[in-house]
Amino acid sequence: MAETNTERYGNASMNKIGVGDWVCTPRERELVTEVLDSGRLSYGPKSRELERKFADIHGSKYAVLSNSGTSSLHVAVQALKELHGWKDGDMIAIPSVTFVATANVLLHNNLLPLFVDVDPYTYNMDFRALQLMMHRHDNIRAIIPVHLFGQSAPMKEIGVWRDRGYYIIEDSCECMFATHFGKPVGSMGDIGCFSFYVAHLLTTGVGGIATTSNPDYAAKMRSLVNHGRDGIYISIDDADNKSAEELREIISKRFRFESVGHSFRITELEAALGLGQLETYEEMIRTRRRNAMELTTMLKDLAVDEIALPSTAHGNTHSWMMYPIVLLNEDKDGLVNHLEERGIETREMLPLINQPVYGGLDYDTLDYPVADWINRSGFYVGCHQYLTADDIGRIAEAIHDYFR
Repeated sequence: MAETNTERYGNASMNKIGVGDWVCTPRERELVTEVLDSGRLSYGPKSRELERKFADIHGSKYAVLSNSGTSSLHVAVQALKELHGWKDGDMIAIPSVTFVATANVLLHNNLLPLFVDVDPYTYNMDFRALQLMMHRHDNIRAIIPVHLFGQSAPMKEIGVWRDRGYYIIEDSCECMFATHFGKPVGSMGDIGCFSFYVAHLLTTGVGGIATTSNPDYAAKMRSLVNHGRDGIYISIDDADNKSAEELREIISKRFRFESVGHSFRITELEAALGLGQLETYEEMIRTRRRNAMELTTMLKDLAVDEIALPSTAHGNTHSWMMYPIVLLNEDKDGLVNHLEERGIETREMLPLINQPVYGGLDYDTLDYPVADWINRSGFYVGCHQYLTADDIGRIAEAIHDYFR
């Protein structure tokens, strides 16, 4: 059984309500100890087991671990670019509200992000805005819908473009264990990418994973994570139980590199933490959903005139990585400062198109009215499984205090 917040921090630290947390369980300690006792830190049995189980939960045949969700996105984009012959300067459609990594991996791959405005209720990519963008440009190669805050983008509609020859990478770094009309996130496009970063749904400190049912994509991504190495020799286990002839071929190719790859590998220690949490993910998601429902109930009287509360789109289940709130009549600064001064941690809702780093790209922020509203007035608070009923009550009461 996990420690409570009081046991972990002591009463003095209970004043802080974070947007996320992590508590090491006895099972996680047990699995980490197994790794330490094994003498094997590099990619091995724990990593392979995590890949198999995660892929199965998310309706995919293959999964490839990396050291971050950003790295998973990077190799997913690079794999499709190399395998399908995309040119430098080709465009990829992404939502105008997402973490900067979604855009950055495109620029690192010499591709251009094409920003698409988002839905005012779910904050995911707006399919109607996507349609307009797709008809305006003739060098779009792919779409990266982002499953923001814990629920799927409108993949049923976006999937129409896949049928027309466009590729789809699901940026699911903020969403796992959720479905869209019964299909798991990460299984509806060509590749899905997830993050195990601190305070995410499954936390290993660092780490990410990419899912796919295409064996060529899986092999290419696994190579790119390992410096672009020939797939015949990715880990030391690949030389086990081989005939003399097979071993000679492996020896001749194990330092053969086919792509300009990366050192994006992860260790068995992170995999052990992930496996421990994977055993109880259903309970974790139930708790997050309950916390989100309680917050919505407590704040619904403000939803008419003061704030927009999050909603779950038809056909979606929600894993509630965080609880987003957007003010209807004012900028967020006053409420955010009010909450922070009372020990309630907040984060902005992933501002993207107003970032100075993208000032050189050809776009006008006025073309993204919903994103602009969210950038000015949106933030989120935590609804994670370590929050108590008192914590939820404190968040709601502090918000009410502000509007009084």
